[in-house]
Amino acid sequence: MSGTPHGTGTRADSPAHGGTSGRFPWGAAAATGIGSMPGEDAREAARAVAGTLEALPFLPELPARGPGADMVGRTAGLLVELYAHLEPSGWRLGDRPGRDTRRSRAWLGEDLDALEEFTQGFQGALKVSAVGPWTLAAALERRNGQAVLGDAGACRDLAASLTEGLRAHLADVRRRVPGARPVLQLDEPSLTAVLRGRVPTASGYRTHAAVDRAVAEGALRELVSAVGVPVVVHSCAPEPPLALLRRAGVTGIAVDAALLTEREDEMIGEAVEGGTALFAGIVPGAAPAAGALSDPAGSVSGVRSLWRRLGLSPALLTESVVVTPSCGLAGASPAYASAALAHCVRAARSLADNPE
Repeated sequence: MSGTPHGTGTRADSPAHGGTSGRFPWGAAAATGIGSMPGEDAREAARAVAGTLEALPFLPELPARGPGADMVGRTAGLLVELYAHLEPSGWRLGDRPGRDTRRSRAWLGEDLDALEEFTQGFQGALKVSAVGPWTLAAALERRNGQAVLGDAGACRDLAASLTEGLRAHLADVRRRVPGARPVLQLDEPSLTAVLRGRVPTASGYRTHAAVDRAVAEGALRELVSAVGVPVVVHSCAPEPPLALLRRAGVTGIAVDAALLTEREDEMIGEAVEGGTALFAGIVPGAAPAAGALSDPAGSVSGVRSLWRRLGLSPALLTESVVVTPSCGLAGASPAYASAALAHCVRAARSLADNPE
């Protein structure tokens, strides 16, 4: 496919610019996005991502295109031998693929075409995203209109289907971008609610029973083991289950840094010392007050403060922290989204230049 080659393939292999040396495939001083981008133009989104992020570009999601491009519909299109269609109440499992499944898969194919075009010659870590099994179980309905989450057997079937779909998706990414080392991000914003029994039923009058933590951990561990690539779990909800995710074997945990409290300090310290990366969401997902993106070092001052409180090595900070926006950028303007990603890159480099 013709197009503009990715201009940073060799720089991405340099340790000074977040290459592939060190404990993680993206190397030190890395920055990336969470997944969603504004607008409906897949080529423009891929161009912005590939032209800005050297160490860890990602496959953009464009939910502004409508149902099927949203995170749940997009992931539903990946399922194997399970199909979903859109009802007024949300996405519901059905017996056969229909228009909604075809549309979801077509948009994903369009996104992959654009990524392929703008990553020619690229070698390095490349991130793709999908909704994780527990948030997907909370979001998808069974045929009776109740969430998959309310049926343990249905949850197991959904996790197995998702795993097979992700394996095929990752193989497609490797085929299209031969130099890529895929990284899988699982979006699990509902995981804390699932574990605490806070997911409402269809009527809204009750909540689903809490999922046993060992069951939730086991399902995630099986998926992480089966996909065969580094897995990062993202949650923009307060109090993410950091210890559970670490035990499940994830390579990294992505959070909105503004939602972290000192109650999470010990778990973060244990995770980092145990070899888990922290994807720190420190750049607002929508345009903040003027000048907020003018001080990259100031943007990561909270991360430096956290490291000092934990007594962790400054060298570990540069290796273990990936700088990101706080969440997706779908609600931002295209200009702000590009500026936010560039600011993440500068902030990550400021950590490398002055980790203390």
